Amino acid sequence: MKLQKSNLSKLVRGFRTIPTTKQAQPIELPSVQHQARERIARIDSEGIVSPFLIDTFRRRHDYLRISLTERCNLRCFYCMPSEGIELSPNGNILTDDEVVRLATLFVRNGVTKIRLTGGEPTVRKNIVDIVGRLNTLRRFGLQSIGMTTNGIALHRRLPSLVANGLTHLNISLDTLDPFKFEIMTRRPGHEAVMRAIETALALPELHSVKLNVVIVKGLNDSEALNFLEMTKDKRLSVRFIEFMPFTGNKWDKAKMVPSSELLSHIAERHPTATRAPDALNDTARNYTIPGYQGSFGFISSMSDHFCGSCNRLRLTADGQIKVCLFDAKEISLRDQMRRGASDEDLLHTIGLAVRGKKEKHAGMEDIDVITNRPMILIGG
Repeated sequence: MKLQKSNLSKLVRGFRTIPTTKQAQPIELPSVQHQARERIARIDSEGIVSPFLIDTFRRRHDYLRISLTERCNLRCFYCMPSEGIELSPNGNILTDDEVVRLATLFVRNGVTKIRLTGGEPTVRKNIVDIVGRLNTLRRFGLQSIGMTTNGIALHRRLPSLVANGLTHLNISLDTLDPFKFEIMTRRPGHEAVMRAIETALALPELHSVKLNVVIVKGLNDSEALNFLEMTKDKRLSVRFIEFMPFTGNKWDKAKMVPSSELLSHIAERHPTATRAPDALNDTARNYTIPGYQGSFGFISSMSDHFCGSCNRLRLTADGQIKVCLFDAKEISLRDQMRRGASDEDLLHTIGLAVRGKKEKHAGMEDIDVITNRPMILIGG
């Protein structure tokens, strides 16, 4: 009697060797590495998210944020402590090859979106080449390469970055007042950021250009309507971000403007603003104003967090995996790589970290700002 191919596959699945002599021999079960290789091959062919990237709450992590450097050419108070930070030694920062190796492993296991952060990613040497190397991962299912930048050194490099595969760009700008810009960033450069925005909007190859605006009560909350006017004739999305607590940024609940409060203020001027459809796993709640080319939205990490749909993982510049921005726990992938770990070993470590992800982060009053890193060392 002939066995059907599917039945035959079931019969031999899980066996590495089959005895060929009459003498009884122990059956050798597949090794952990063999199982991992099989999973990777299946994910490559089917374009699914690996079980290693699915947490215990069934969230599928297909978005990886990679910090390329801890260095920055600005000193924004909400990101960097006023006393500065102690940078990791250069030897502790992931090399280009290590970045690409880890990115490849994540993409082959289901990550479709990569965003490059810092510090300030444009101060990383070979940033253009890194983007180009990441762009080759499209054959494994990568769909987009984004970058979050302060824009200071961007406008000359941007065409080359886009030519090498950059598809999405977020520029951080918290004020339209050059004087206030120097107060908030402790550096000059407002004109350079505005030039970067114009350069980005002139590149049709960029799928989206977004402006990230951290709102602080009494400092720049009065500028919200001015930012909205930038979207009137430009394909620009402005996203208002609630002030978040991190080590050394002197966070104060009284300085935070809840998104609902800001929306009410905007609605007084723009009562016809309507909620736009949200894409799956969107962090922002988006709105459009009739007659405006662009849009605006709110990232409400403090007042209305979106943990239930979180699909993000973070890789710090020194090679630690963080599963939540507000969770101090980290696991070093860098150290394992430098000890000779295989991709299968790394994948199991990633899976361990992902399975340890909590259902949601703590409330505003209980977020760990003592043992967690400053924002600049996490990847903003």
